[in-house]
Amino acid sequence: MPPAPRTYTVVLDWLEQRLRSGEISVGDKLPGERQLAEEFGISRASVREAIRILDAMGLVRSSTGSGPSAGAIVISEPSAALAWALRMHVATRSLPVRDLVQTRLLLETQSAVEAAAAPDSPERAAVLAHAAELVAAMDDPELPDERFHAHDAQFHVLLTSLAGNVVVETIMSSLRQATIGYVQETVARLENWPQVRRTLQEQHQGILQAFQERRGQDAAAALHEHITWFFGFSAER
Repeated sequence: MPPAPRTYTVVLDWLEQRLRSGEISVGDKLPGERQLAEEFGISRASVREAIRILDAMGLVRSSTGSGPSAGAIVISEPSAALAWALRMHVATRSLPVRDLVQTRLLLETQSAVEAAAAPDSPERAAVLAHAAELVAAMDDPELPDERFHAHDAQFHVLLTSLAGNVVVETIMSSLRQATIGYVQETVARLENWPQVRRTLQEQHQGILQAFQERRGQDAAAALHEHITWFFGFSAER
């Protein structure tokens, strides 16, 4: 027989149903522990466990104390929860980094092609302007490596967002967060990191220009070369 569901799952199921029906929306506060425990006939400890899980899933933010800001507020941060799960499984080596890189290739190159066909809009212009600012900031050789990696990750996520697919953007953000530790560890072992960093920047500039000029196939090819070059290069070290 399959194991019996844990007690706290009744709270998770209840919240899913309320979110689907629209009875609860992002920004709403959940009922208190005592009320939920009495409504479902479960212990307050089980309610607290459910809230902890929802917090880890990026669905609620909990605050202790009293007053209007206390309690569990419904939020929506799917990339944070997915990135956390991916990082843990990368650490156990059940998700090979090379497979995450391959997934990035599929998502980013396809998004580049689709972004080229997206209509002009103030949002598109703002994203490209922000991406250009990040590239300019990364040109500074005095920029700390940690900031360089953060800007690099944001640059890729921004460009992926131009395709207009929220799910792909969320997955991309999670993948970048999940592999950032691997990237930092790899860079720390590179004796010629300054040269590698300059090459990455040249590639970033070419990628950005292709996006700006709506050359989707060229952007996809540049992204493919950029990603495979870095991870192929680092794998040799």
